[in-house]
Amino acid sequence: MDFETVIGLEVHVELSTKTKIYCGCTTEFGGKANTHVCPICMALPGSLPQLNKAVVEYAMRAGLALNCGINQVCRMDRKNYFYPDSPKNYQITQDEIPICKDGYIDIELEDESAKRIRIQRIHMEEDAGKLLHTGAGTMVDFNRAGVPLIEIVSHPDMRSPQEASAYLTKLKSILSCVGVSDCKMEEGSLRCDANVSVRPKGSDKLGARTEIKNMNSFKALEKAIAYEFNRQVEAVTKGEKLTVETRRWDEAKEETIVMRSKEMANDYRYFPEGDLVTINIPDEWVENVKNSIPELPYQMAERFISEYGIPKYDAKVLTLSVAMAQYFDEAAKLSGDAKAASNWLMGDISRLLNEKVIGIEEIKFTPAQLSELIKLISSGKISNAIGKKVIEDMFETGKSPEAIVEEKGLIQNNDEGAILEVVNKVIDANPDSVEAFKNGKTRIAGFLVGLIMKETKGKANPQIVNKLVSEELQKR
Repeated sequence: MDFETVIGLEVHVELSTKTKIYCGCTTEFGGKANTHVCPICMALPGSLPQLNKAVVEYAMRAGLALNCGINQVCRMDRKNYFYPDSPKNYQITQDEIPICKDGYIDIELEDESAKRIRIQRIHMEEDAGKLLHTGAGTMVDFNRAGVPLIEIVSHPDMRSPQEASAYLTKLKSILSCVGVSDCKMEEGSLRCDANVSVRPKGSDKLGARTEIKNMNSFKALEKAIAYEFNRQVEAVTKGEKLTVETRRWDEAKEETIVMRSKEMANDYRYFPEGDLVTINIPDEWVENVKNSIPELPYQMAERFISEYGIPKYDAKVLTLSVAMAQYFDEAAKLSGDAKAASNWLMGDISRLLNEKVIGIEEIKFTPAQLSELIKLISSGKISNAIGKKVIEDMFETGKSPEAIVEEKGLIQNNDEGAILEVVNKVIDANPDSVEAFKNGKTRIAGFLVGLIMKETKGKANPQIVNKLVSEELQKR
């Protein structure tokens, strides 16, 4: 019997507001333990929460960017459960009436067809603190308690780890673009729970689902789903009964490990939060938020393809990061050569960014300077090989390519007479290569070109070198 995976994702997104959801404490990451706290986020007796207006606006912005409807009258609810890092022993969240509902994301599959993943709801809630396990015992840091979150809950529309990863990738790029979160998975700003079940192919009945908690990388998400599919299929094949449970992903063992039986909604004893008033969102506010949403990554990709004529693959890669997309957009306009700008950004610049472990936002040279480099190469003043050396210098110093070329004397030699002298010198010094060329080994010409470029320290125009080498070898 063939089985298929049924996957739904619950994505927790930390919002980039300056203060927490119900108090004025900072949301800044890090800091000495228990210094970003106050009576409200510590739930001390007599303290009362007040909903941060910016959280409501950020939640709306996320929802509208994800094609959701807005519940203009909604409320906050209490979700009752005990966790040692939750100071209230309950969480203020949204249950029956979330702020956003019925959205979707269209993802691209491996065969380049599109698939729509429906979003069931987006609700606002507060984060818990953090447990610190040490040799002296377990301690609690409440700095993160009360940091605002939205939880984005998809329908179980995904059927493979790759689809889940594609959904999360696109979700992350959209949220980053609209500025509601920095989406730094390594800092916990974006966390993902996966609900996974299996069923016979062709069946429309859902199996017992497992919730895999708090995955913080795309690789972990894909591995955990693949492992859980195989585990569940093996159990069903053996006639074992699967139960609804919560598991965690063990990166070292590369397996999911059971944590507890899965809580149901009635276990949480939801009821309306009595310390906060009903949220009323006027039409004008919704319209203002809608008008503030910038061009989204997938819209940028479509424009880059139509406006600049770059390949679909390039457009997809360049728009994974909004900062990269904006950098490319400006460089392409200024240089007049979008493909060259794309090649530099996807090639040498991405390599250097990865080596330095920094983002495009931290790069020292501007799109205008990159376009200057592109023009130096297209005009023949420097070769592409010299350009690669120049870009590394630009990366380190932030100097303009023109200044670097002048300082280091890197201007390309286009003098055919001068280049011909070097060509003849190298050919004369390599008679075996000439003989090999005569015997049909025409690829030896490339070896000679390399020697000539080395002799001229890369300054000779490679097109002229190739032409002269071919001509001189034909004469011998």
